[in-house]
Amino acid sequence: MKIYFDDPEYDGQFLRTLDYGPLGAQIGEAWAIAADVRAGDAESWYNAWSSYADRLYDLAVTSAAAGNRVSARNGFLRASNYYRSAYIFMFALPVDPRVIAAYTKQTKSFQKAAALFEQPIEVLKIPYAGTTLPGYFIKPDSRNTPRKTLLCTGGYDGTCEEVFFIIGQGGLARGYNVLLFDGPGQGGALVTQKLHMRSDWENVVTPVVDYLLSRPDVDPARVAIYGCSFGGYLAPRAVAFEHRLAACIADAALFDPAALSNKMFPSEIANALAKDDVAVLGAFFNKVQENTTERFILGRGMWVHGAATPWEYFKMFQTYSLADVAQKIRCPTFVAEAENDRRRGGGTDLYNALQCPKQYVLFTSSEGAGEHCEAGGREIFFQKMFGWLDPILTR
Repeated sequence: MKIYFDDPEYDGQFLRTLDYGPLGAQIGEAWAIAADVRAGDAESWYNAWSSYADRLYDLAVTSAAAGNRVSARNGFLRASNYYRSAYIFMFALPVDPRVIAAYTKQTKSFQKAAALFEQPIEVLKIPYAGTTLPGYFIKPDSRNTPRKTLLCTGGYDGTCEEVFFIIGQGGLARGYNVLLFDGPGQGGALVTQKLHMRSDWENVVTPVVDYLLSRPDVDPARVAIYGCSFGGYLAPRAVAFEHRLAACIADAALFDPAALSNKMFPSEIANALAKDDVAVLGAFFNKVQENTTERFILGRGMWVHGAATPWEYFKMFQTYSLADVAQKIRCPTFVAEAENDRRRGGGTDLYNALQCPKQYVLFTSSEGAGEHCEAGGREIFFQKMFGWLDPILTR
């Protein structure tokens, strides 16, 4: 589904940014910014989004100084989303200092907005493995009544601030507490703490659940986990071992990412990976990087996983599979796929492997929700997913 750009990766990222309206984007702004982008040119993309975000940030500061709380909050929110979008095509090794700068600004902008909500958003440092993970806790109102809570985990190149736009707004509007966090390989945990992705996501989620259950405003029997994009692997992996969670939502569900990655390669490259044949692999991965999409995926993955070489990254990736653990999942699980998602990863395979109460939904282009993580169709996803989840947590 083309929105603006002929290049599918640039168009997909444009839709991703636009999807977070109205709080995270405005259509007119997005089109004005896109007009200054040359598709395939990461620098022009960065300059267009970051310069507009700078302007928005300054306007929000002016609104805040004048006491215009709502205008300031909404300006900071859009600036945060645009800063995040700005660095997306530079998200690779070696780390470009512009990525660090834009990430820092997206976080600062979001936290400026967080203080201006009617019920201010709490900025968290969640204890984890001798350090902390960045996150946010958001309540629908100021009461300390124990409530149902949605624990939200993102994917590869996103941030917990972005996850606010993806799912946080929808949960709050329906009376949920929402906890957003960056785990290893994500957002601030990667960019500022240099923590890399791990396949055993239960060891990331368990400390987060421990934190949640220490709060008087969280009902311990009504905590669900939501995972978007690569979180469609991470969330099911977590609930296979962390059984205190009452439900799981895999949005862009993944079953066997390792097997999917292997299918990318002809047999001679698979053999070269097994043997660490540098000559063959070097030439192959140089060729791969001539393609915009493949270059983006490869550079991003190496940073997220802390890999020194492309073939080391793909070897690390072999531990990412639910094939041997899906049957351990006990809680009701919602498996979502979008029919036009170029990164579809086996939602039906996951659904078939589950031995717990389960629901599978294929979101379609004809209803406007056929892109990755239903981008462009937030409310379509919300209606179906929360329609499934609400009765489970009510019980």
